[in-house]
Amino acid sequence: MKAKILYIEDNEQNLYLITFILNKKGYEVLQARDGQEGINMAIHNKPDLILLDIQLPSMDGYSVARTMRTYPDLEKTPIIALTSYAMGGDREKSLDAGCTGYIEKPISPETFLTQIEPYLRDSAAEAGEK
Repeated sequence: MKAKILYIEDNEQNLYLITFILNKKGYEVLQARDGQEGINMAIHNKPDLILLDIQLPSMDGYSVARTMRTYPDLEKTPIIALTSYAMGGDREKSLDAGCTGYIEKPISPETFLTQIEPYLRDSAAEAGEK
């Protein structure tokens, strides 16, 4: 069974591109367009991986990650910050907020899957331990 991935992104072009790449590989993709919708979808759908934009309307990605980490069902779910924030310290700020990893946009369609799949393997291995 292929993994379920939640992508929280407000930019339609980014949402389309990432969803297309993931669907082509056979992943189930859930989409949320703002932080609160993403939190709600994560709680109810328990995805295997969460891709999280940092620049979201009303609630930034750092707040979303911190909030998700307060839910026992989500505390071990990999959250990857997928962002155009590329200033010094942004990676650390994402990790401090509870993200597991950090990928800068624009993504490379050729290498994107190899960047996220290790997090999916780790998630699957951890689920097998339960």
